[in-house]
Amino acid sequence: MPETGSAALRADARRNRALVLQAARSAFEERGLTVPLGEIARRAGVGAGTVYRHFPSKDALFRATVADRLRLFTDTARDLADVPDPGEVFFRFISSVVRLVAQNKAMCAALEGATVTDVRPVLPGLEEEFWSALDVLLLRAQRAGAVRKDVSIVDVRVLLTGCMAMEVRRSAASDGPGEAPGEGVSGRMTALMCDGLRAGRDVTKLPFEPAENNETACEECGGPVRMAHTGRPARYCGGACRQKAHRTRSRARSGDTAAPETEPADGSADGSTTGTADGPAEVTAGA
Repeated sequence: MPETGSAALRADARRNRALVLQAARSAFEERGLTVPLGEIARRAGVGAGTVYRHFPSKDALFRATVADRLRLFTDTARDLADVPDPGEVFFRFISSVVRLVAQNKAMCAALEGATVTDVRPVLPGLEEEFWSALDVLLLRAQRAGAVRKDVSIVDVRVLLTGCMAMEVRRSAASDGPGEAPGEGVSGRMTALMCDGLRAGRDVTKLPFEPAENNETACEECGGPVRMAHTGRPARYCGGACRQKAHRTRSRARSGDTAAPETEPADGSADGSTTGTADGPAEVTAGA
């Protein structure tokens, strides 16, 4: 008899804990971390003492709700790791995560690994498990040719967490004047993010703008060129661009009927100098 009574108590405790977690999830999503524990107890249909027995503080209760949701996301990602059509699976999964989390600021901060309370970051171990599971989906989608090859899980992590905040702002902007029909619907920013991840471009290059008057652009690729401390100013960012430019000039000269002018002995015709910031001549990667 005592064992039966103990089992019943344990089942009761598990049920109450589940009720509190469910009530806390909805309360945190609706009102944020300012919601009092008494309100959560009322929603769960239990006494405040029951809440405190399972969760000694609101911080502990919040972390438990985040852990519950992260485990759900992680388990779902792992279950999808062997599903056919990995590209569609990847895009559907990240869209679902954004949709479920977009209006929960605390959950957004948890996925970012940010400090939600003044105590410590939220569940770093569970966060890493989630991102590792998502990385598997990303790699499968890239192998299938659905996602750009130059995208890393770090890119996806920043895009995903940023997209959650953008969805909220885009939704709020839909009520403004001059809004075109259908442009304020939920999920628009997520769709734009997914379009940017889809295969079709191999590399995204940022435009180069010299930050200082002494900084110049490579004549071949347009990238930044380090300032030379000795000799003439460098014209190329490295050996690969210098050699590429030299080959281009050589091909142009070989088509001329007139003999080329004598090049200076210091190699100024191809822009190579000793002691410039172009880098050593043996650095030919990518040439």
